[in-house]
Amino acid sequence: MTSATAGPYGTPDAPLLVVRGEAEFEVEPEVARIGVTVGARGRDRRATLDDLTRRNAAALDLVKSYGQAVEHVSTGAFTLAPELSEHGRGERVRGYHGQVHLGAELTDFTALAELTTRLADLELTRVDGPWWSLRAGSPVHAEARRRAVAEALRRAREYAEALDTSVDALIELDDGGAEGGHPARATFERGTRRFSRAAADEPAGPLDLEPQRLRVAARITARFTMRPPRL
Repeated sequence: MTSATAGPYGTPDAPLLVVRGEAEFEVEPEVARIGVTVGARGRDRRATLDDLTRRNAAALDLVKSYGQAVEHVSTGAFTLAPELSEHGRGERVRGYHGQVHLGAELTDFTALAELTTRLADLELTRVDGPWWSLRAGSPVHAEARRRAVAEALRRAREYAEALDTSVDALIELDDGGAEGGHPARATFERGTRRFSRAAADEPAGPLDLEPQRLRVAARITARFTMRPPRL
């Protein structure tokens, strides 16, 4: 039986060697994402809608003014709902409450600090984030896989050398999955900040946002055949 036709358990002429390869390291994030919630309240439905439209436009214009620093901006859910009175009979509307949710992804973290502060200074506007991540096609993921394969091959050769033989052929490479873009240290609500409108009339200074390092990991299982050792 040749190496290519070795069974799942190997044979005396082609012993099977199964090893794991792992790689894990920390990298700087490539993208920061923030969420923006613009709100409006009032007794009149149309006036509330007009206020919400104006504030949403102001927030969008501010985000788009940062040009190429903003990689993506999108509008999420929109709501405009009546608020019913808790007292009295029947359905009595006492006011209206509206919200628009926006999302933005930035690659310039210096611009991120300034934009986040300016957004938080707008009327009835809440900012959530930032959430740090890697791009979907980041070369960091490929590097993690390469390191995992190299680690598996190194282990296989060390086991074979311990038996005074050598690795013969690769039978199977099982990608157990890669973990990309996870926080380096899991801390409750780490990397999540909420801002409300500043009380002072003067513009607030940019926040000092420190990018959170991310943990990238890859794990594989490799099956090799070895040349028969002399035991």
